[in-house]
Amino acid sequence: MADAPHPAPRATNPGAPLPWTRRVALALGLHRPELRAWSMYDWAVSAMQTVIMTAVFPIYFISVAGADRPPEQATQALANANTLAAVVIAVLSPILGAMADFRAAKKRFLAVFMLIGVFSTAGMYFIQHGDLLLAATLFVLALAGATGSMTFYESLLPHIADEHEIDRVSTAAYAMGYIGGGVLLALNLAWISNPGLIGLPTGDDLPRAQATLPARLAFVSVGVWWLLFSIPMFRGVPEPARALESDEQAGASALRVAFSRLGETLREMRHYKQAFLAMLAFTIYNDGIQTIIKMATAFGTEIGIARSDLITAILIVQFVGIPCAFLFGSLAGRLGTKRSILLGLAVYTGICIFAYGINSAREFYILAILVGTVQGGTQALSRSLFASMVPKHKSGEFFGFYSVFEKFGGILGPLVFSIAIGQTGSSRGAILWVIAFFVVGGALLTRVNIPEGERMAREADARTRRV
Repeated sequence: MADAPHPAPRATNPGAPLPWTRRVALALGLHRPELRAWSMYDWAVSAMQTVIMTAVFPIYFISVAGADRPPEQATQALANANTLAAVVIAVLSPILGAMADFRAAKKRFLAVFMLIGVFSTAGMYFIQHGDLLLAATLFVLALAGATGSMTFYESLLPHIADEHEIDRVSTAAYAMGYIGGGVLLALNLAWISNPGLIGLPTGDDLPRAQATLPARLAFVSVGVWWLLFSIPMFRGVPEPARALESDEQAGASALRVAFSRLGETLREMRHYKQAFLAMLAFTIYNDGIQTIIKMATAFGTEIGIARSDLITAILIVQFVGIPCAFLFGSLAGRLGTKRSILLGLAVYTGICIFAYGINSAREFYILAILVGTVQGGTQALSRSLFASMVPKHKSGEFFGFYSVFEKFGGILGPLVFSIAIGQTGSSRGAILWVIAFFVVGGALLTRVNIPEGERMAREADARTRRV
């Protein structure tokens, strides 16, 4: 769905073959400039998610910033920083999303959060041994910047993609994110493991500042990458037109209107039952997905997988995810969005069962391949499914709520996993508990009536006026 119908792509000369670049863009679902520009933000921000959130910074946080603390205290500090960032975004996202809708300022809010994240990530260069507070503060700001910017980025999707292409566009953008995040992570790991590749000092007796320099330069590279590859999105994606409710004045206070809209949406949520049900289902099964993402390295460490093999597994997930995210976009066109997501959840259930019995690095690699086949596609289709059922003039507000529910999906799963470890005595038993999230979330998803949800969204947009 989009603000105006988009013409079907065609060659200038109908009888001439399309250039190969055009054929590739059509195959990927990124056949218009604004779609390609929008997908580049996934490419840009995913570097932060792979290097800072997943692979390099958590290790640096514990071994360098928390070097003068017991490891469990440093790990707890990292967990607290994750929680604080999630709470901040959960509180701010719906309010700022409603303000962005009213002021037609989605890109401006996106830019603010992006710059907070970029400068915080680059600032990690200054973290030295024992700088736990500085590391925690910068991590909270970087994580808030990334997740906050994604709220406004994702709210642009229903404005640029038509109904028949929204799944392909969302999954293609996820694949772009896998490429961007994977490429920079691979480069960072190459110079961290062999600093001489970029002319840095090497050896076992280096001063602390020189020993940590490769990792600190990796953090700077993430900030530069994030900023540089965000430019196409800001230049190529138009700001959606401003749309007002029938009782709203253009000159009213944005904050007052934001709270008014939030209250109205909460009261009228029953009218957007299908969107709410899809969001609730996503919250539950995303608990399982986030638990696998966040606990995979800890699980691997517990069963004796070497750190180098864990890092290799992370790269496998990234690069297997590239073609599989595209595949899910095509699959949704054949099976439907809902059935494709349910297929992904069924694979996740099999992943949990397989993980219960693994003992070697080879089996852990197989697990990584399986995760890569469904991780991006399932999340991308969840995003596009929700986007198809929300009113476009309230997309920022609705994706603000989506962000809140997504953050709760990152809290409950690890908590249940922790309780399950206490009950079963190991992560092996706990991994089977995660299946419940996929079963319950999938059951709720089967009850979502997508055509009804899309109809309600279109009717709500028809009652607004453009200014």
